[in-house]
Amino acid sequence: MGCGSCSSGGGTPAGCGSNGSCVTGSCGKLEVFDWLSGMELPNGQNQFDIIEVKFKNTRKEFIRNSKQLELNYGEPVVVEAASGYDIGTVTLTGELVRIQMQKKGIKPDSRDVKNVIRKPSQADLDKWTEAQKEERPTMLRSRSIAKELKLQMKISDVEYQADRSKATFFYTADDRVDFRELIKILADQFKLRIEMRQIGARQEAGRLGGIGSCGRELCCSTWLTDFRSVSTNAARYQQLSINPMKLAGQCGKLKCCLNYELDSYLDALKDFPATETKLETQKGLAEHQKSDIFKGIMWYNYPDDPGKFYCLTKDRVKEIIQLNKKGEKPADLTDFELVVEEKTSEVDYANVVGQDSLTRFDKNKKRGGKNRRRKGNRKGGKPQQKAKGNPKQNKGGNKPPENRKKGGKKPYNKKGRGNNPKGKSPNNKPNGENKK
Repeated sequence: MGCGSCSSGGGTPAGCGSNGSCVTGSCGKLEVFDWLSGMELPNGQNQFDIIEVKFKNTRKEFIRNSKQLELNYGEPVVVEAASGYDIGTVTLTGELVRIQMQKKGIKPDSRDVKNVIRKPSQADLDKWTEAQKEERPTMLRSRSIAKELKLQMKISDVEYQADRSKATFFYTADDRVDFRELIKILADQFKLRIEMRQIGARQEAGRLGGIGSCGRELCCSTWLTDFRSVSTNAARYQQLSINPMKLAGQCGKLKCCLNYELDSYLDALKDFPATETKLETQKGLAEHQKSDIFKGIMWYNYPDDPGKFYCLTKDRVKEIIQLNKKGEKPADLTDFELVVEEKTSEVDYANVVGQDSLTRFDKNKKRGGKNRRRKGNRKGGKPQQKAKGNPKQNKGGNKPPENRKKGGKKPYNKKGRGNNPKGKSPNNKPNGENKK
């Protein structure tokens, strides 16, 4: 989703304001790459005279280039309409248009194919641009009118004709809606011809666009043109749980992508025995629980022992079924069970970066208090504790300096520290000796 017109003056992406209708390349809805555009036609063969023209959102039509104008991809062109004229952009020319018409079952000589009138002038383009700007306000106003009339319908989109003589209202509804009164009010208010066209939920999602659960743009708004019916059997064949919340798309219907791989699953299931068939053994009847289609494995269990699963290949299951048809019953499914060898691969760790230690960037701890305490503990047992509170309670604790052995280092006493917290003893004597 990026083109030259999707950026502002500073080069910052601002998003496509045309909702994919700018047709400048790679961001248009239902984009088709013309891989035959650079090839020359054989001598004497003329180019196919029908082109493919895209209008708003996903609406495309085949238009006959009867005047043999030189038209290129992305070029606007004035074409015939039911009344007046309309403007669209060329999306495909040449032989690919013939292939697309064969795919959709449209004959080249059909009367429904309209003609190209001319290339648009600047006045035509200005009028067309003004008509496109009025589409959203018209849609919002028509929704409010339908709500006032209490009509059970949802107007999802409005498309103006380029000459502003007609407007087509696309709506969705569950039941039939009598909108005759609505048409009268809309025609009187907007002063143009009104056409109401009912579309399905899938077509509505294709016109509005969006992001799917896969994270990509909706298939119906990018490349999908034909909507096939999707049933819950497609989910059952692919061993998917029937969960409406997971299987439903933006439109509320079953996802179209459920049909993409359905053929591959159906081809793989042709070799599988019927899941309804029960295996008869001497231990009892074994019932089918689940299958791995592409690995060719089936799981069975006994109703008496539902926690024990037996893993069998489809060929072994067929063998047991053939034995049951002959009236023979194997003792148990253990003899037929597939043995899965668990491969244990030892991975040798190689330190190629050199990250040996997780704490290699941590700061080294300072050598100090902790190591000294350990040394002190080794020599004298418990570390010395400072006396707190009343010095009389310091019985058998730190001895005064006079009672210590000679030759030892005298402690460095400061005033107000040691055994005399108040600093009143002159000769560093204990407080008890100074009292009379």
